[in-house]
Amino acid sequence: MKRFLSSVLLALAAAALPLTSYATALDAPLACNESGHQFIADLADQQLIDPKPTRVESNSINAFSPTSGADLTAYGFRVFAVVGYEKDDPMFRVGDGEPVARSAYGVVVFGSEAKVRNAIAGTGSTAIVHRVAPLITAIFCKRS
Repeated sequence: MKRFLSSVLLALAAAALPLTSYATALDAPLACNESGHQFIADLADQQLIDPKPTRVESNSINAFSPTSGADLTAYGFRVFAVVGYEKDDPMFRVGDGEPVARSAYGVVVFGSEAKVRNAIAGTGSTAIVHRVAPLITAIFCKRS
């Protein structure tokens, strides 16, 4: 039984290796040097996210889902949602409340706030790190 479990674990680990080698890292744009439009448009053009938002918050932040098979990472953490907004841009829907900023974008990752903060430290990024839920953290860039 032990040998079987070891074989299964080894096979699962080997199967996961090719997936991680094709991950698209979003570290560079999360240095917060671009607009919400540019960030979302680039990902949509590469077919890494669905171009239609799956949710719009009252502060006008639009949530986009990665496309099937897209493996996005941010500072080594797996991305499960991409968010963005740009004022007066038809790519984004407007929420019921006050927009969070003129332009904003980011990602939501699996990882604790402390670990994400440590991974970003020293990279030069001005991103805001915010705990969403236990082990779920947002990495967010905004322009006033």
